[in-house]
Amino acid sequence: MAGVLFHFKRLMPILGSVVKERETKVNESVEERTKNYRVLILGGTGRVGGSTAVALSKLSPDLQILVGGRNRVKGAAMANKLGEKSKFVEVNIDDVMALEATLNDVDLVVHSAGPFQQAGKCTVLEAAIRAKTAYVDVCDDTCYAWRAKSFCEKAAAANVPAITTGGIYPGVSNVMAAELVRAARDETKGNPERLRFSYYTAGSGGVGPTILATSFLLLGEEVVAYSKGEKVTLKPYSGVLNVDFGKGIRKRDVYLLNLPEVSSAHEVLGVPTVSARFGTAPFFWNWGMEAMAFLLPAEFLRDRIKVQQLVQLFDPLVRAVDAFAGERVSIRVDLECSNGRHTVGIFSHRRLSEAVGTATAAFALAILEGSTQPGVWFPEETEGIAVEAREILLNRAAEGTINFVMNKPPWMVETDPKELIQVGNYIYVDEVSRIQKREAPQIDNWNPCQLESTLCGFRQL
Repeated sequence: MAGVLFHFKRLMPILGSVVKERETKVNESVEERTKNYRVLILGGTGRVGGSTAVALSKLSPDLQILVGGRNRVKGAAMANKLGEKSKFVEVNIDDVMALEATLNDVDLVVHSAGPFQQAGKCTVLEAAIRAKTAYVDVCDDTCYAWRAKSFCEKAAAANVPAITTGGIYPGVSNVMAAELVRAARDETKGNPERLRFSYYTAGSGGVGPTILATSFLLLGEEVVAYSKGEKVTLKPYSGVLNVDFGKGIRKRDVYLLNLPEVSSAHEVLGVPTVSARFGTAPFFWNWGMEAMAFLLPAEFLRDRIKVQQLVQLFDPLVRAVDAFAGERVSIRVDLECSNGRHTVGIFSHRRLSEAVGTATAAFALAILEGSTQPGVWFPEETEGIAVEAREILLNRAAEGTINFVMNKPPWMVETDPKELIQVGNYIYVDEVSRIQKREAPQIDNWNPCQLESTLCGFRQL
């Protein structure tokens, strides 16, 4: 085993330089590139960690997966499900010395033991840096993500590659946004001006109390967004928009939440206006969340003990509703540019519990294959996921989706597609047999993206 660890940890710096070369080796399988690597999944007995373990074992069967957690019965059952190369490891992330000793014997740790809200320290990341072990987490908390980012220099000095917020949203959504921005800038016809993240999950998404606790804790945080380069704070679960998620999901109401991809995308991608929204189903859950944000004091919603009590109270009801609500999930990322260009990325899946595991596994493989440079990175940073590795990551994450499209104008992917026809000085917009006549804007060499942006009629966060 020592030889394997030496091989991976010492060769990590040069692996990133050969990612592109590896992509050309069509006959080289994922299994060969990641053979004999040992991956520890913290929270491996939970819904997210367990889903990640299953996805990793399918994508790269030769990986040795260690299921880390406190429940030996559940852990052993999960390890048996994964196969003979997997085993359960009892890990308490609060026992720093034991944690570091465990990390010394693995090549990569996947931290899925949330919720991450109000965690005062990045215990696992710090231990990984000391153990010189690669790291990825599924953090969905702004403060935690930036705290993790503050260890970038220490990780680089220790030659440790690390990605924070490497799940589905944030995570895959960040990479989608980065690719939309890159494509827009490559055309050099306008500057990215507005980036909007919209998320939808039916019920609890099948991932149980953790996502419920996360949602309640987020209701206690002021929403940070950016408008024309200025940071603004807004009330949580306000600013409702009706967003069309396209095939399989259709139109859904989404509400402002404080999510880490807003600040990271603003800083990393340089887009002046950025916001993120989330909505759920059935519709009355949205009303309940809105009421909680309005009626309950923020101090109450920031108290983890009280929130856990709320979760215990609501969990039976949520599980009962989940039985008929399903767990469909969708991401929509909108990018608007100064020249009227408006492009969209959509990612929709029937089961969040599967999608989040597949997404996290895609990030884990990207690190193992050498895409990530030493340091701590957000997914949209090229040091985190190299540009040439983004397509591979998105394709892996999109396995099993019911709808995955990138870099399309909205009218091509929404539930009721529009047909735009210019005749003389007028544009005729055919929206499912409703013909509307609009005066044509003065655009030289117009394209559908420009027209769609012009016809929207208004702009908002």
